[in-house]
Amino acid sequence: MQMLKAGDLAPQFSLPNENNQTVSLSDFKGKKVLIYFYPKAMTPGCTIQAQGLRDSQTSLAALNVEVLGVSPDAVKRLPKFIEKENLNFSLLSDEDHAVADAFGVWGLKKFMGKEYDGIHRITFLIDENGKIEHVFDKFKTKTHHEVVLAYLQN
Repeated sequence: MQMLKAGDLAPQFSLPNENNQTVSLSDFKGKKVLIYFYPKAMTPGCTIQAQGLRDSQTSLAALNVEVLGVSPDAVKRLPKFIEKENLNFSLLSDEDHAVADAFGVWGLKKFMGKEYDGIHRITFLIDENGKIEHVFDKFKTKTHHEVVLAYLQN
């Protein structure tokens, strides 16, 4: 797994969102895009992380930042997560994990003694020109939004 780093050009992608509409990175020209990869909708850690971003949406929007959550969940699972948690940003379905692969966040994981392939919980801030400005890979789900805002406000 070769994860992208700050300074790299972000891979162009198009994925279906919660309404099964295609969303592309190129749709956000002139804005910063916060793409956060999460393992599975409606699980405890992913819910806490999404709630933090939801609650920070006004501050993020004021900083010209669009939020996109990406997981290997099927499209049909995403509207339930958005509705249940009252999320105010799009979630994208990357079922074949091609985008996760392109960003270098799909790979071997260990949980409770088992090894398996999955998404690593990593967030990328992409600048207005399509370059990765910052990679957030050290955070707790509960304070993820605070780490992102602290970076953006400095």
